[in-house]
Amino acid sequence: MEGHSQNKDMFSRDEHREHQQNKKLNASELGDLFSNYMGDSMFACVFEHQLQVVEDDEIKECIEFALDISNKHLRMMREIFVKENIPVPVGFGEQDMRQEAPRLFSDIFMLFYIEQMTRVALITYGDTLSTSVRHDIADYFKMCLNDSIVTQEKAMHLLLSKGIPISTPNIPYPTKVDFVEKESFISVIAGKFRPLTAIEIKHLQVNINSNILGKSLMLGFSQVASSAKLRNYFQDGVKVADRQIEELGKFLISEDLPTPNLMDAHISDSIIPPFSDKLMLYHTSLANTIGVSNYGFAVSKIMRHDLHAKIALLTADIAKYANEGMNLTIENNWFEEPPTAADRINLSKHSSAD
Repeated sequence: MEGHSQNKDMFSRDEHREHQQNKKLNASELGDLFSNYMGDSMFACVFEHQLQVVEDDEIKECIEFALDISNKHLRMMREIFVKENIPVPVGFGEQDMRQEAPRLFSDIFMLFYIEQMTRVALITYGDTLSTSVRHDIADYFKMCLNDSIVTQEKAMHLLLSKGIPISTPNIPYPTKVDFVEKESFISVIAGKFRPLTAIEIKHLQVNINSNILGKSLMLGFSQVASSAKLRNYFQDGVKVADRQIEELGKFLISEDLPTPNLMDAHISDSIIPPFSDKLMLYHTSLANTIGVSNYGFAVSKIMRHDLHAKIALLTADIAKYANEGMNLTIENNWFEEPPTAADRINLSKHSSAD
């Protein structure tokens, strides 16, 4: 009976695949493939540079693994684009790398970078998988999710083995099951808030860490960008990240909990750019997107009203900075337009029916 059920399930999957053979990609599949191609082409450049300058053999092996994953993803996405007769995005490549440029960041930072980026990838690929309908696209994103799990584990365990604290702080175990009886659990009563929950501590740490990464990237980019306007923009990004780290850290400090260590000391004094201005500006845009997304997810999980209010202000700060970056990208003719819906009004204006 069990074998019959398995055969039936297999037949159903095969039948579904056959039915989808000539099915076009839907909007979410198109958009996600485009975004992931842009991201992986950028990461491939970053990892190529890191391989040229890394000194620690264990970290080098982790970077090689991450680079192989990105290159595999790029090959598979190109095959999908070609099969669907869709132009392959330009993305990033050799033209965005500066061969023989000295290191901009330490080996430890490179490892921290991989751990943070793959943590984001776990969320991103979970989202893309949830809206992928075609079997080949769903299978592709499922593979990407598994790749990210393996890479994140490698980077996290290696960071811990090298004595870099990345976990959230310990708090006491509950001693009994309890139920909330007062509204002070979510709002202030008599000028005092209740202690942070474990989940709130988690999201504070996650967002501080992402801003620590962003601040270090902005500091490094501000040293090497060839455009004065971009150098100023990256310096503004350092200030934005500093404000985020300080405001979020206050909540942990008020509970006598430790805050994550900054990575400023892991930036070299090099003024030779390893990447093009275009790549560094895109990376900043990606960091902004991650920041806003992290805050959105945090708001859905936390319950204290003061945290909600603070995150709303911090999100607006990032959004304003991100908008300035988008204007710079368009101004430099670097914005590669993603797949969009048909412009029906414009089409009607150019109709040749008459």
